[in-house]
Amino acid sequence: MNSINWLADPRNGRFLKVVYLIALLVVFAADFFVHRHHATFIWDAIPGFGAVYGFVSCVLMIIVFKFVGHVWLMKKEDYYD
Repeated sequence: MNSINWLADPRNGRFLKVVYLIALLVVFAADFFVHRHHATFIWDAIPGFGAVYGFVSCVLMIIVFKFVGHVWLMKKEDYYD
């Protein structure tokens, strides 16, 4: 079995979620050990700000683009009839 089939197998979903969550927590925790002596902006000095900002940005993009897709881009089923 190749790695693509293993990753796509639904039986491995729980294991992959745990691995990805642990990796996320390790990267987030590592941000607290970085010395920030050249912070340009005030938010550059806040540990974990980049991770939280990135997560919130992605969630907001998903919400906005789903809204735009449903309200403006999607046509009715009988649009071409």
